[in-house]
Amino acid sequence: MNPPPNITDPLVLFMPSGKRGRFPVGTPVLDAARQLGVYVESVCGGRATCGRCQIEVQEGSFAKHKIVSSNDHISPKGAKEERYERVRGLPERRRLSCSAQILGDLVIDVPQDTVINAQTIRKDADTRVIARDTAIRMCYVEIEEPDMHKPLGDLDRLKIALMKDWGFKNLEFDFYLMPQVQSILRKGNWTATAAIHKDADSDIARVIALWPGLKNEAYGLACDIGSTTIAMHLVSLLSGRVAASSGTSNPQIRFGEDLMSRVSYVMMNPDGREGMTVAVREAVSGLVDKVCAEGNVQRNDILDAVFVGNPIMHHLFLGIDPTELGGAPFALAVSGAVRIKASDLGLKLNQGARLYMLPCIAGHVGADAAAVTLSEGPHRQDEMMLIVDVGTNAEIVLGNSTRVVAASSPTGPAFEGAEISGGQRAAPGAIERVRIDPETLEPRYRVIGSELWSDQPGFAESVQATGVTGICGSGIIEVVAEMYLAGIISEDGVVDGSLAARSSRIVSHGRTFSYVLKDGEPKITITQNDVRAIQLAKAALYAGTKLLMEKQHTDHVDSIHFAGAFGSFIDPKYAMVLGLIPDCDLDKVKAVGNAAGAGARMALLNRGYRREIEETVSRIEKIETALEPKFQEHFVYAMALPNKVDPFPKLAAAVKLPPRKAVGEDGAAGDATPRRRSREERAARRGRE
Repeated sequence: MNPPPNITDPLVLFMPSGKRGRFPVGTPVLDAARQLGVYVESVCGGRATCGRCQIEVQEGSFAKHKIVSSNDHISPKGAKEERYERVRGLPERRRLSCSAQILGDLVIDVPQDTVINAQTIRKDADTRVIARDTAIRMCYVEIEEPDMHKPLGDLDRLKIALMKDWGFKNLEFDFYLMPQVQSILRKGNWTATAAIHKDADSDIARVIALWPGLKNEAYGLACDIGSTTIAMHLVSLLSGRVAASSGTSNPQIRFGEDLMSRVSYVMMNPDGREGMTVAVREAVSGLVDKVCAEGNVQRNDILDAVFVGNPIMHHLFLGIDPTELGGAPFALAVSGAVRIKASDLGLKLNQGARLYMLPCIAGHVGADAAAVTLSEGPHRQDEMMLIVDVGTNAEIVLGNSTRVVAASSPTGPAFEGAEISGGQRAAPGAIERVRIDPETLEPRYRVIGSELWSDQPGFAESVQATGVTGICGSGIIEVVAEMYLAGIISEDGVVDGSLAARSSRIVSHGRTFSYVLKDGEPKITITQNDVRAIQLAKAALYAGTKLLMEKQHTDHVDSIHFAGAFGSFIDPKYAMVLGLIPDCDLDKVKAVGNAAGAGARMALLNRGYRREIEETVSRIEKIETALEPKFQEHFVYAMALPNKVDPFPKLAAAVKLPPRKAVGEDGAAGDATPRRRSREERAARRGRE
């Protein structure tokens, strides 16, 4: 048994879970993972024979975590590990965590291909029907054979056939095809199928691929590169059918959970940009393998691709240094749509395959927000629509056919489980739904992987394989909102310590109090710091929304659309109780799933949508929250649940909100009489006046 850790012991951070702890020198990495509740599979009992406990050490200076990680901080390979590598092979940079021992500070990545209970990437394509007018056309032609009396080259006669049969006049060929044309035409007995690329705003058409005879397969990719997850759809360009969908964690998480941490990593590490670019491109390539295998499609049949992402993901995928996005004026290297060959980014698709990236709206409102706007279409209707894509950096779009405004708000990673004591990403075993009895203060919950609530018969058996391992984003929102509705926390988010006399769930935690959501092993507790982290995140989002509402000269929104995989699992009622979103009819609040992926599919299947979103983005007004003097005022008021000054009449009509009560920072309850305002509130109120 390892001795208890102390402050001088090495600090170990596991990614992508974000869990960390100190461990004595000589502790096996597998033991450290198990003590922290990090899932690392091992079925051989630590004998170094199964190879399922593989990990990777990340090297570099991780300023946010105050860790300098190096391969020198882990023990050399021992006899067991070397034997496994000789017999079965071990990928480069991989180690067996059952044999490797901790010698110093480490950042350790648990590769997702070794994890059975990996993060649940819930980004399936929606079922909407998209009118097809793709940038790729498959054109079958019959070509005249060579004739000594008509000394035209094979390529020229192919051009004539394509012009005659398909009407293409300004036709060009990718250079790589020229040496292949003669053999292709002869193999097809003077018949061929040409893949012709023509964008909506171009007069030039280009042959990018050529096959002998009839070819009736052509596919495209629609990919959303999120800061946390990457989602990809493989789509038939001929039928519009989604042949396969897949998702994975963004491996850049190991360089920093939030976007600014990744920018900082680039600033502090000379090869940081290249490392993150390689990581995301490798992840994308891995997803291509997955969707091709699932859809029974060859990479060579993929002819077009549409990618979206926030500005930093956009830049890193393109190989652009994102440093300028780390501070005002948040300058983008390129804001307009990008049209390149897929091979320019090292993507191994058809050699002539094209890649299109939607335009970015602003320095922190990216191509993903443009894709969501294209998908949901606030610019196509008269009602005032609010679109919120909740992530480590929330992107907000508000508008109608008259005017659209957009902004981003730095919510941080709290909604995704980071910086929360029992938080984790959405994976089997994570609590995702919570209810608290207002009388007894007893909770019940549901976890990912089981349809049963914790107080129902058979629950323990249903989660036996995964256990109850932590709480994910949707669960965090619900537990804080439920704590408020049950009176456990005040409108200011302070845990009421006086309730400890009523329930053993309220426990002292230093100078504050906490709520025990789950007893046992592991014990999951919602601390005062956890509540504060959620308040800070939701206040940032609400303050950004309020700024946009003011720019639109409106005091209400007609509908709210939650975009993103996380947004799909947020209960609108609890989001409103928390004050994450403004007051609105609950039946007008809906999750729209991976709308960024849907927008990418629209741009893939209909080139007219590319022109539409480029024109729309040029008209969207960008609001930079960091430069708005009223942001801080809105932020302070939004720290309260649901809000200190904004009424929520529609919410109050649907949900019984608790009476206001004042609770001091030490957890001591008072009455609802006016309390002394904080310095920030007084400053904000003066600004309001």
